[in-house]
Formats: sequence, C-alpha cells, structure tokens
Amino acid sequence: MSKNKIVFLDQSKSPTHYYNILADLPTPMAPPLHPATKQPVVPEDLTPIFAKELIEQEMSGERYIEIPDEVQDLYKLSRPTPLIRASNLEKVLDTPAKIYFKYEGANPTGSHKTNTSIPQAYYNKKQGIKNLVTETGAGQWGCSLALACKHFDMGCEVFMVKVSYEQKPYRKTFMGLFGATVHASPTNLTNSGRNVLAKDPNSPGSLGIAISEAVEVAVQRDDTNYTLGSVLNHVMLHQTIIGQEAKIQMELIDEYPDVVIGCVGGGSNFAGIAFPFVQDKLSGAKKNLEIIGVEPSSCPTLTKGKFEYDFGDEAGFTPLMKMYTLGHDFIPPSIHAGGLRYHGASPIVSHLYHEGIIGASAYDQLDIFKAAQLFAQAEAIVPAPESSHAIKEAIEQALKCKESGEKKTILFNLSGHGFLDLGSYEKFLNNELD
Repeated sequence: MSKNKIVFLDQSKSPTHYYNILADLPTPMAPPLHPATKQPVVPEDLTPIFAKELIEQEMSGERYIEIPDEVQDLYKLSRPTPLIRASNLEKVLDTPAKIYFKYEGANPTGSHKTNTSIPQAYYNKKQGIKNLVTETGAGQWGCSLALACKHFDMGCEVFMVKVSYEQKPYRKTFMGLFGATVHASPTNLTNSGRNVLAKDPNSPGSLGIAISEAVEVAVQRDDTNYTLGSVLNHVMLHQTIIGQEAKIQMELIDEYPDVVIGCVGGGSNFAGIAFPFVQDKLSGAKKNLEIIGVEPSSCPTLTKGKFEYDFGDEAGFTPLMKMYTLGHDFIPPSIHAGGLRYHGASPIVSHLYHEGIIGASAYDQLDIFKAAQLFAQAEAIVPAPESSHAIKEAIEQALKCKESGEKKTILFNLSGHGFLDLGSYEKFLNNELD
C-alpha cells in the first residue's frame, strides 16, 4: 500500500476564499433572463427570494471571494476532507494509472452539500431571514440545509422529490432530526404541485417540480427565502473549496492529475472538484488536462440536451438560463441516483462544455451500481449512487491506461457516502433495478 494512501491537510492550510471561475472565462456567458420580460436579470429581480450577499456573489466578477470567519469555523467540523489514493482499486484493475479521490462523505451529512448550505444559511440569517425553503432530490441537499438551519436557529421546509422520498426514507428522517419539515413533491400544498397532480396523480416528481413548489412558498412569505443546492453560480462558487483543497493535497505528494472527474446533475460537486483545475487549463498551465462530467444515460443533459434558454423549474417561476437542457417539463425515469435527476445543467458547466473546455459521458444505472460494488469491495467505502457515476468513469479511464500502458493520474470526486442508499443497493443485489 502506498505511503500516500490518505493525504490529510492541516486546517491552517484551508482555503480562505472561494474561487470564482466567472473571472477567467475566455468568452462571456449569456445572461439569465427575467421570466416575464425576457430582459437580462438585475439584482432587484432576485431580492424577493434570495439573500442580498448571495445575489452579489451570483453576479460577481471577482476572482476570489472571502469566506466569512463563522463559515470557516463551521467548515472545520469536517474540512479539509481527505484525499485518498484508491490503491486497492488500482490493483484490482491491474492498471498502471494512479487513482485518487476526494472524499466528501466525511462531511457532517455525508455529502459535499454542507459546503454551500452553511454559507447560504449564514447570509440569510445575517439579513434577518427566519425560514428557508428548498427542494431536494436524493435528500443530501435537504439534510445539509436542515443541519445549517438548525445551527443558525432558522426554520427549514423541504420539498423532496416523491420517488426519492419513497426510495430513501432515512434522509427524510435525518432532516426531521434537525427540525426540518419535509414534503413528498408534488404536493397539494401549492398551485404548482396541484397542477402536476391534476395531470398525473401518480407523478414520481422531479427536481423541476420541487423547485417550483419551494419558490412558490418563498415568494408568499416575507420572513422566508429560497435556497438552491446546485445549478446557480454562487452554489458552484461555494463548492470550489473541494478542488482548492485537492490541489494543495496533490502538491504535497508531488502529483497533478491528467484527468479530473465528477458526476453531474445540476453540477455543484463537479464544479467543486473541477473549477480550480479548469483555472489551470484556461491559463495555459495545463492545456492537456482532461476534465469529464458524468451523468445518467436516462437523464443525459449534457450529452443529449439542447444548449438553449430554459426555466430552472417546471412551472416557469425561475429566470430563463442558457444551459444544456432536456426541457423544464422533462420527468426523468425513477433511477436511484436521485441527485442527478435534473433536466438542466449549471449555466457555467454548460458554457464550459459548449466551449469544449470540459467533456462529458453518460452511463446506465446497472453499470454504475456494478462500479460502486467493485469500488466498495476494493476500498471499503460504500459510495452514493450519484458519486458512482464518477467512479465508473475513473474505472474506464484506468482500463484505457491498462490497454495503452500510460501511467496517468486520475482524480475524481466521491461526493457522498451511500449508507442511506442501502435500499437501492438491496434492489441491485436482488436484480430489481432497471
């Protein structure tokens, strides 16, 4: 076993600023448009549901944005997270490649989502907001926001996509443990939910529908704001502490990746691991760096979607964003990687893909569960189904190295553990997955 099996980073070396990739894009992004006027969004359009400082971050062109001291202190519950060499997986694959992964499952709720739930709750609390409302797919984001809201003594209401609400009941339990109210979306509590149920009483739900319900609630209450766990620029921004830490950790062992991989739904964990490395590629320092986003073949936003303006939600409440999309009314199949069941990709991720700066791939559900089982048996970590898409791509890259003899260094983001996904793994073991 390599002496560098686990690379820890002292908390004194933790990043003190978020990295804002908007400052380094070679071509400007298309602006978001107001849903009614179709004119570019201005900050005042977002103030009814978002904290002022988050709106400023959403539109900022500054390269680095300081992390508040109180947020840094809360990060220290689990950060920096470890960088781990998958040396046992390398042996199983008989590959000359070196495989490393950043393990975000070490975060308090078992995923990377606390990296943004903590600052989002902090900025809203600072502004005097008393309650936050949101959507969640697999429940990782809902759990993370529930924890953050409890710390800041705020109310938390979560619309959880119904199929995941049923597949992953213990995430609902976790949210309740921290005081959150959880609804299976679509619901009869909102016009958005009632409209969906009128068309399909058995709708499995989608993130687009759950977003509509959460936004509808937020605009009706002066003391309540809306928060989003992915897609938006400020969420991508907060997650960049993952990649910044990983770069420092790889420097400590004199390594730099040839390939960087992350799974993609909305795009937050991919952005977290990838954007600090994209910075090196854009600067010309690492022109040949390959960066790959991996998505489910049943919800192939980047690989089969259209690059066009679309709503972020089903009802059309959100601004129109230029992104790769399958259509805001697309209802993805009921796969068990619920965090990736989203019709669109982050506008920044979409822009980078459209410009050819990053690549993308897609895999079937059974393939990713097979990859997850192989990884778990080799590395003794049960990964979340979402993260297993990145594992599958890392395995494919390592096998290519086996064929070619190349000694590439592969880095992927293991964005969460799968202990609350064991029901899905049971279906896999019983051959009950499509």
